[in-house]
Amino acid sequence: MSAIQLQSSQKRVLEALVSLSKADERAVSGATIAAEVDRNPGTIRNQMQSLKALSLVEGIPGPKGGYKPTVDAYEVLDAERVDDPADVPVTRNGDPLPGLTVEEIDLTTVHDPERCRAEVVLAGSVRGFDAGDEVAVGPTPSTALRLTGVVDAVLRAEGTLTVDITEIATGAPAASAAAAGTGADESDCDDGVAEAVESV
Repeated sequence: MSAIQLQSSQKRVLEALVSLSKADERAVSGATIAAEVDRNPGTIRNQMQSLKALSLVEGIPGPKGGYKPTVDAYEVLDAERVDDPADVPVTRNGDPLPGLTVEEIDLTTVHDPERCRAEVVLAGSVRGFDAGDEVAVGPTPSTALRLTGVVDAVLRAEGTLTVDITEIATGAPAASAAAAGTGADESDCDDGVAEAVESV
């Protein structure tokens, strides 16, 4: 397949479709995509027509219809398509979020004495999240990694949460990153991450 150059708006819509379709096998409605990228449904219909012409999107007719990404869409976005992905559960403020799973966890600032953070990329919509929400992620299938924290930022276009970690663990007991209510403690954060990484 030759390299397809997408406009930024096309790429954003296609990334949203891929993310939403990973969370749910059904076709994704134009209205759902529009809400995810904060655009008008008419704009999404126009974008989908151009993406269909590029063979990146398949239109599904009918009352439960919508759009599905093609194999080429995953290639253009350099995204991995997993036929039977393992679910990595997510909770927000103690409530499980069915249909939402973790795609990637990036431990970004494990040696910062002020903060222990992670970027959590979700398959599905992050629209329901706000800064200050308490989240719990995991366990992951291979290492049983679990992390708990508070959402610091929601990057809607990327489907990513920036989380200040308060607790991180693998199959072993959790290591606390909270230090007497004053933010993350470097040694606790480092120890918890070291335990988690060593078991990977």
